[in-house]
Amino acid sequence: MANPKRRHSNTRTRLRRAHDFLKLKSLSKCPQCRASRLPHRVCPSCGYYRGKQVVTLKVKESSQK
Repeated sequence: MANPKRRHSNTRTRLRRAHDFLKLKSLSKCPQCRASRLPHRVCPSCGYYRGKQVVTLKVKESSQK
């Protein structure tokens, strides 16, 4: 097995790792409610996917006395 003779400098290491950062997730708008959602997934705010309601969401009732 080959072993390194010299230590890599910080600059050389950082140049190699320049593209290893996390990328932002792409968001699309829901055609029903215009909320931002991940593509190819059910909208978490209205429950629609490709024009059909797939998930029925529970509505929280506010208790006012």
